[in-house]
Amino acid sequence: MALFHSVAATALTFNGVAKLRISNRSSVKEISHFNSPSLGSSPIQNHRRGRFQGKAVSSKNGSPDSNDSSLVVCFGEMLIDFVPTVSGLSLADAPAFKKAPGGAPANVAVGIARLGGSSAFIGKVGEDEFGYMLADILKENNVNNDGMRFDPGARTALAFVTLRADGEREFMFYRNPSADMLLTESELDLDIITKAKIFHYGSISLITEPCKSSHIAAAKAAKDAGVLLSYDPNLRLPLWPSADSAREGILSIWETADIIKISEEEISFLTKGKDPYDDAVVRKLLHPNLKLLLVTEGPNGCRYYSKDFSGRVHGLKVDVVDTTGAGDAFVAGILSQLAVDISLLQDETRLREALRFANACGALTVMERGAIPALPSKEDVLDALLKIVV
Repeated sequence: MALFHSVAATALTFNGVAKLRISNRSSVKEISHFNSPSLGSSPIQNHRRGRFQGKAVSSKNGSPDSNDSSLVVCFGEMLIDFVPTVSGLSLADAPAFKKAPGGAPANVAVGIARLGGSSAFIGKVGEDEFGYMLADILKENNVNNDGMRFDPGARTALAFVTLRADGEREFMFYRNPSADMLLTESELDLDIITKAKIFHYGSISLITEPCKSSHIAAAKAAKDAGVLLSYDPNLRLPLWPSADSAREGILSIWETADIIKISEEEISFLTKGKDPYDDAVVRKLLHPNLKLLLVTEGPNGCRYYSKDFSGRVHGLKVDVVDTTGAGDAFVAGILSQLAVDISLLQDETRLREALRFANACGALTVMERGAIPALPSKEDVLDALLKIVV
C-alpha cells in the first residue's frame, strides 16, 4: 500500500550493546540500547525542509479543527513498525521488511479520522526522517498534529514485528530512550486537550519519566475540563521493569478512566491468573465512576459491562493476515461513535450496534499488513457489515 516502503532486513544496523528480554505471554523482545543518546528536548532550528520548529506545523488543509465538539485527542507513542514481507518466519530469517507507521494511540487517531471523525494526536518523535514522516502521515490522514513534538537528541522508536503463520505477532522494540519517552509537561498542548470530547491513552506512556508525569498532567487537565477519559492499557510487558511494576502502573490510573478497553489476556495479567471469561472476575475491575468496560476477544468479538447492563457482541469471520492494530481499530470504531453521541452509553440497543461497527473495524484491519495502512474507512465498514458473515 502507499504507506508501505520496502526495506531490506540487512539495511538496518545499530551500534551499541543490545539486551533482549522475552515475554512468555506476548512474545515481545526489547532492544534496550542503541546509538541514540538522550540530549534533552529543544525546538528544531532551521530544519533543511523548513517545516518544523519544535512542534508540528498547523494541521489545516482538511485536518479537523481542535474546536470540533466531537474531537478525540489521543496521547502517547507513535513509532515505525517493520513488518516482514513473508509471514511465518523469525526476524532473523525474514528476507525483508516493509515499514509502516504505528503506535497504539496514533493508530486510534488515524482510525477515527479515516472513519470520518475528528481526532488529534499528542506525543513526541525524534527529529529524524522517521519522525518527519510520521508527522506527515498524521496530516495526510486528517489528524490534527499540532500537539506533536520533536526531540533532537533521541530517535523515533522502532518496532520489528514478526508475523506468525496464524497472523499473530511477536515484537522487538528499539528504544531506551526513544523520543516518545521524553515528552515533558511543558510541551503539552493543553488547549487541544481541554477542548476534546474524549481523551484517549494507553499505559506505555506511564513507564518512564518525564512522559509519565506528562501523561498524568494531561489526563488531569482533561478530567478537570469535563472531557471523557478513555483507557486501553495495551500491555507490553517487556517494556516495564517487572511484571509487578506493570500491574501497579496500569492500575494506578484505573479509577480515573470513564471508558476502558481491555483484552482477555490483560484481564488474566491484572488479576494474577484468574479466568477472564468469568463475569465475576471481570466485574471486580469495574469502579464506581466507570461508564463502560469493554473486553475484546479477537475474532470472537467483545463483551461490554456497565452499571446498568452487560452482554456480548459477536465478531466477523475474516481471513487473518496480520493482527497488528486490530484492537486499535476497534477502539477507533467505538470512540468515533461515542464522540458523536455519548448517550449511547445509556442505550444498550444502540451501544450494541456501535460495538458491532467497532468489531467490523477490527476485522477489516487484520485482513491487511500493518496497522495504519490497514485501518478501514466508514464506507468499508458499512459495506462489510452487509456482506461478511458474523
